[in-house]
Amino acid sequence: MKERQHLLSELWGSYPAYLADERNALSAHSVGKHLADILAIGPCYYYTIHVADYSLHHPADTILSIHGIKKYPETLQQIIDLIHPDDIDFVIAAEQATLDKINEIGLQHQLNLKTSYCCRMRVADGSYHLFHHQAVLLATDDDGRLITALHIHTDMQHIMSVNNKIVLISDIGERNNYCQINLSEQPMTTPPPKLSKREMEVLALLAQGLSSQQIGDKLFISVQTVHVHRKHLLKKTNTNNSSNLIKKCIELSLL
Repeated sequence: MKERQHLLSELWGSYPAYLADERNALSAHSVGKHLADILAIGPCYYYTIHVADYSLHHPADTILSIHGIKKYPETLQQIIDLIHPDDIDFVIAAEQATLDKINEIGLQHQLNLKTSYCCRMRVADGSYHLFHHQAVLLATDDDGRLITALHIHTDMQHIMSVNNKIVLISDIGERNNYCQINLSEQPMTTPPPKLSKREMEVLALLAQGLSSQQIGDKLFISVQTVHVHRKHLLKKTNTNNSSNLIKKCIELSLL
């Protein structure tokens, strides 16, 4: 029995092969290692969750100022309480979609996956902004069940204010998994362009604010090759600069 129940408890509990009942200590180094590869192009914060009791750990200080709260949340339900009531059903559907897809891919690969979707959350002035939720799985038990996860929430209101209701599951490892799940009632009018694995890598690093030289150094390719990939990205997305490229790719759930 979980010590601290929350709105997603029943859903998560219906996937016993996915969630572990034991706890595992998480070092701050593990968090920092993954944060370097996470998209955050606005005010953001992170925390880790122990699924054995749904407790939160390692919260970033910015969680207080962004949401206008005085104490660090200690349970997942306290985070859920910040979500717009009209978005709760979508969040539940998004979580179920990610669980189903991870099961399909194979639980043995879940540590190489990142999941993301958007929802509205209350901010310090009492209004609601659209946030980009990202989850990276950090540790599993001997049976491959999840023990700890890292959640990152980024305020996206300055980029987009309408939720496209698309769930993205992408690979942070070598298997090159990539899946979009459209949970909106409307079909996607414009299908996302097909990007190569290298173009996806360049796009992710651009979104992190890296220069062409830094991207080349990180990917062990020349600056000229980076420029070629950037030109291809602009052409495929029908954009004319990096800012519009990143905005368009977020709207298309390519990031």
